[in-house]
Formats: sequence, structure tokens, C-alpha cells
Amino acid sequence: MSEVNKRIVQRRPDGKTEVREPGASRASAIVDTQAEGIGRAREILGNDGGGELLVRGLNGEIRSQDTIKPGNDPRSSKG
Repeated sequence: MSEVNKRIVQRRPDGKTEVREPGASRASAIVDTQAEGIGRAREILGNDGGGELLVRGLNGEIRSQDTIKPGNDPRSSKG
């Protein structure tokens, strides 16, 4: 079984928002707002065959998670 393609959207110390692949040494994208980061992460994952999008809140905890098609969502309910 292959590793799930993931991107994390989180705030940087300088106040900007980054899109990062877990374990990567640098960000895939740096944008001004979290909404822009989520949009860019969706675009990256969609172009890369789908995967999981994780959004971190200001406290560093995951506050939302979404499967981007054509990924395989393990849950049948929305959310």
C-alpha cells in the first residue's frame, strides 16, 4: 500500500500561511491568507492525483481535514 499524499496548511511565524508536505524541508507555497493556502493546497493535491488536506489552527492542532479527489475518502459521511 502506498503512502497517502498529504498537504498541511499552517501559519508561519511571519504571519503568512504555508502549504507544506509532511516532512518536507521547505513549503510548496507561501500565501497571505489561510483561505488562499487551502485553495492552493487543493490545486496541488488535485494536480497530483488527490490526497488529504489538513488545516492547522493557531494552536497547531488539526482543525479540519478533507479528502481531495481522486483520493479515497475512508468515511462515507461529509465533514
